[in-house]
Parts: sequence; C-alpha cells; structure tokens
Amino acid sequence: MGNARGFVLKLLVRLENSGSYSNILLDQKLSRSDLSQQDKRFAAALYYGVIERKLTLDAIIDSYRKNKGDKLGAEVRNILRLGVYQLRYMESVPDNAAVDESVKLAKRVRNPAAAGFVNAVLRSFIRDEKRLPAVKGRVNELSLEYSCPQWLVRKWIGDYGEVACEGILKASIGRAPEYVRLNTVKADVKTITDVLEGQGVKVAPCIDAGARLSGAGAVEELEAYRQGLIHVQDLSCQLCCLALDAHRGETVLDMCAAPGGKSFTIVELMNDEGKVLSFDLHENRVRLIRNGAERLGLKSITAAVNDAKAFDPQMPLADRVLCDVPCSGLGVIGRKPEIKYKSPEELKRLPEIQYEILSVSSRYVKAGGVLVYSTCSLSREENDEVTDRFLNQNPDFVPSPLGDAFGDRADECSLTILPQMYGSDGFYIAKFRRLR
Repeated sequence: MGNARGFVLKLLVRLENSGSYSNILLDQKLSRSDLSQQDKRFAAALYYGVIERKLTLDAIIDSYRKNKGDKLGAEVRNILRLGVYQLRYMESVPDNAAVDESVKLAKRVRNPAAAGFVNAVLRSFIRDEKRLPAVKGRVNELSLEYSCPQWLVRKWIGDYGEVACEGILKASIGRAPEYVRLNTVKADVKTITDVLEGQGVKVAPCIDAGARLSGAGAVEELEAYRQGLIHVQDLSCQLCCLALDAHRGETVLDMCAAPGGKSFTIVELMNDEGKVLSFDLHENRVRLIRNGAERLGLKSITAAVNDAKAFDPQMPLADRVLCDVPCSGLGVIGRKPEIKYKSPEELKRLPEIQYEILSVSSRYVKAGGVLVYSTCSLSREENDEVTDRFLNQNPDFVPSPLGDAFGDRADECSLTILPQMYGSDGFYIAKFRRLR
C-alpha cells in the first residue's frame, strides 16, 4: 500500500493547487497508474476520505501544534491528514502501519524536521485515544464531527432545521450510492439486468427503469455501459425527468443539458419518439451530449450551443422545458466533497443568474405546456426564493403537481429532496404550467 499512499499524496497536493474536481482528477490518474486493483481501491478510499474529512483532520493536527503561527507546507499537512485519517477512520489499517508509512513519506520532503514532527503528532494522537478536540456549541460540534464549514451548518439549520441538517451531514460522508438508468429504447429491463448480473453486479430496481448498483466498480468498464444499455444518473435526477412527464411526439427543450443525462432519460421515457433539443453554452460540453446519445443509440436528440440567459426568437415553442440551472452543487457534496469548502461569497451571484435563465426559458413554453426548474443544491436562495420570485413576476404560470412518481408527495408542486428521503443526492424540483 506504500505506493498507493504516495500516489494519493501527489493527488491531494495537486488538487489544492489546481482547483479541479476531485473525481475527475482521480479518474484521470488512476486510469494511467500501474497500481494493482487492490491498491486502486485503497487509494480511492483514502483520497476521498481525506477530502471529505479535511476540516476535522486539520482541527486534530492543529491541536498538537505548539506554534500555530508557523504555516505547514502542503506536502507535510497532507501527509499528516493521510496519517490521521487512517488512524481514526480506517479500521483495516494497523496504527503502526499508518504511522510508519506517513513517516516514510515525510522523509522525502525537503525539510529535515518533517519526519520527526509527523511521527510526534501521530503518536500523540494515538496516546490520546484518537479523540476529537473539545468544542462548545451545537454548530461547532456538527462542523467538527462532519467536517463541514460552520457557515454551511448554520445555513442548513436555518433553512431546514437541526434534525434535517444533521441528516444532510451524515449523508455527505462516505461513498455515495451508484444509480443508473436502464436504456429501455435498446432492450427491456430484464435483458439489461441479466447483462449486469452476468458481470457480478447486484441490481436493485428503483423508480421506473432506474436501478441502484452494488459491486459495479467503474461503471464505464461494464459491458452494459459499452453496449449503451445504461447511463449513470442519480435517483433525484431521474425523479426530475419523471416530473417533466414528456410524452411521445412532443417537443422538449433541455436548456442546460451537459453532459446530457436528463436529456437521455427524457428521450427514453418518450421511447425515442419526439424531438428533444439539448443545449449547453460550450461546444466541448455539447460534444459530450452528442457522444452520449450516440453510445445509447438515441435518435431524437439534437444537441447544440445556446446561451440560456439570452432569448432566441428562432427557438421553437415547446410542450415541455427543463431548466436545470447552474448551481452551487450543495446537494452533491457526497460525490464532490470539495464543494463544501467554497466560500459563501462565491455563491451569492447564483440566484440572479438562475432567475434570469428561468425567465428566459419560460418564454419557450407553449400555452398549456410544462416548465420544470431544478438544481442539485440545498439552498433556499437558489431554490424556493427563485421560484417564488418567478411566480410573482409571471402570472401566466401556475404551480403544477409533480406527479405519481413522487408517491405521497405527488400533489406537491415543488420539493426539496434531502438525501435522507430517498438515499439520493440533494435536489430541488419545481413544476409549473403555462395558462396562456
């Protein structure tokens, strides 16, 4: 596992310097590495674990530093994070191995005192029975336990209450569930399930043609994926498509579509009979939609570049318009843990952009047609407040029930999906109908 730890250390340092998404960076580097499959699994678990627990790990490390004014270098801090994470959160790693391997990594750093410092901190942590530092107040407790910034804990308590906030925090830690949509345009559910189970994948059916996979490994390497029988899509996104409720022969606009997952599901629900115009702002992202549609064998999608904030009078009116806007991503922290470390200042501009896109998108809806607004965020400013403002400013639109896919919530016209509700990502969906 020694090489795996060094591999992870390099990734963590690079992630801090590059600002790229954690999952993209890991996938790129793992695909080119010569690590064994066992080491790759260990590296992925260690990598994501350190990122999602970073605040907690730093609090532990800082509690053992005599001079907190001295700034730790990126390599030394990440070596300590790796060591503390293994000691507290990885029961399969013996304490001595966690310490010894961390010291070995520290000896490679151009700092003669690094190895001794790392050894002293980790052994002190063991002597103290791996306890978290003492803090006062519920916000501080939740922040430390779940490695979530205090501003975000306060926000979620204010938006959804303390019980719901802790549920969100619990769901943000650990491996997120793997959901896929079965492509029923190409084959029936049983046939696709048989292909997946033939490769040792456990398939648990969920709504419509959705399924939760276990033991799949890298989904992109599965035969069912290569044959275009599945695409990766969280349960919450599938619910969003079911709320849109597109029918065969209709025209649908997906305004912020890349990489295309919702467009694909919409076409599959229409049995590939109709017209789905799938847009994104950048050509390289539009290519992702085209490539995905080609792999899945879907013919009804036309992917093109479009600025969702600018009205295009040449755009056809549509029966249904999906407006899945750019957002903070606070609902998908379980998949991209680095999102929670953003500054709240970075998020302030989003509601205005979201409202602008929703307002422009509404102009493409036919009389009697449906408009769905969605985000993968858990933030009232990005969700309820945007849609409330829209309804106040647009009397031609009224709330519309989400539909039967939502069970006992079928009559609700908007829904904040907390991760603990369905075991999905956090999400928001609001549905409207145009009167005239």
